Amino acid sequence: MAPHRPRPEPASRGGYFSVLDPATGEDFDEAPDQRAEELDAVVGRAHEAWPGWRADPAARTTALLAAADAVEAAGSRLAPLLTREQGKPLPESYAEVARTAARLRHFAAAAPETRTIADGRPGHSEIRWRSLGPVAAIVPWNFPLQLASAKFAPALAAGNTVVLKPSPCTPLATRLLGSVLSAALPEGVLSIVTGQEPLGARLASHPGIRHVTFTGSVPTGRAVAAGAAPGLARVTLELGGNDAAILLDDVEVERIADRLFWAAFRNCGQVCMAVKRVYAPARLHSRVVEALAERAKSVVVGAGLDPGTELGPLNNAAQLARVERYTARALADGARAVAGGHRLDRPGYFHAPTVLADVDPDSPVVTEEQFGPVLPVLSYGSLDEAVEAANATRFGLGGSVWGTDLDRAEAVADRLECGTAWINHHAELSLAQPFAGIKESGVGVAGGPWGLYGNLRPFVVHGAREAGG
Repeated sequence: MAPHRPRPEPASRGGYFSVLDPATGEDFDEAPDQRAEELDAVVGRAHEAWPGWRADPAARTTALLAAADAVEAAGSRLAPLLTREQGKPLPESYAEVARTAARLRHFAAAAPETRTIADGRPGHSEIRWRSLGPVAAIVPWNFPLQLASAKFAPALAAGNTVVLKPSPCTPLATRLLGSVLSAALPEGVLSIVTGQEPLGARLASHPGIRHVTFTGSVPTGRAVAAGAAPGLARVTLELGGNDAAILLDDVEVERIADRLFWAAFRNCGQVCMAVKRVYAPARLHSRVVEALAERAKSVVVGAGLDPGTELGPLNNAAQLARVERYTARALADGARAVAGGHRLDRPGYFHAPTVLADVDPDSPVVTEEQFGPVLPVLSYGSLDEAVEAANATRFGLGGSVWGTDLDRAEAVADRLECGTAWINHHAELSLAQPFAGIKESGVGVAGGPWGLYGNLRPFVVHGAREAGG
């Protein structure tokens, strides 16, 4: 039987575009397809709201705490809608809503520190901090609410206003989030715009925007940076990764197999900092492959709203096609699919959880970010060989090392060329820590106080040397 081929992309009609359910590949709602020229009014309102918002830090704290409460109260409306348009299992959508509220609450309590400059000169000088102005936040479809809050929570806490554009694949929960937040935030402080291109390009290049924060692909990130350059707007880019997990020769395979599996397959592999390559020592390689394959074969794949679903569909047809293409290329070049290896013959954008062995190290499924439920497991001889292979990528977001000798594991982790390294776990972040990549994984820092200061500029006040001087 030929596999079901749903319509590949949303259709636009009469000022609206369709939103597809990835579990069926069919329309289930629509969102406004706002024109690029409509941004002028939206950015204008953000400018008008900025002076009042930046002037009262105490009022900002109160508003952000109220916003967090409002998000939590709306969880039963937000989570099912998020699952319907994104595809992830419903419990994961509830967790995303909770993280959105937690981030608002975290940054509500954050404040920049005024510092005295001790430079040996007479007089009194201070570094103070000022907001930038309207911020453009452009968000992808894998974690629409969580990544939106990672951008707007620190920006708002710093005294900026925000214009937020979600992916056209997942606009609905974000629009609902904007409605929920409007009860807590003054008008114009946070605006949501939805639409297909060139809306995002116009937002990134709008002369009224002072900071552009974007999460997405490397090619689009380059376009965003180029668009922001004429106005010299600040740019923060998180452009994905190709994270490697190195298993040491003392690793207890069965003990770590579940954690390793979900570090790669959570959200159907659609996580920028997911494990996307595993390097196992030659003597343990077959055990690692079998342990991961066993879990891949047993996981429950289904619609995110179905009880018991552990792994949902990919979000859209283009991403499914990418995963199919990389998998087919690897198999054609001699790889073995120990589990999966194909899309599922059902409506929607489902691909079988796939574990690959005997993969050519130069295969795109190893060298590129597949961003789906496919995991290559490669064998290594020496530890130096494994570290060299892990670092041989144009990405540098995260990486992990797994083993029982923690000192040794930490020493290996210190050799990884990435922004974050984990020991015996992966893709776990704290709201208090920085998150940044190197190489083509991005520019700038998110998270913790670094995320706050990334939305501020220093303002230096040199005190007078003497009264009336």
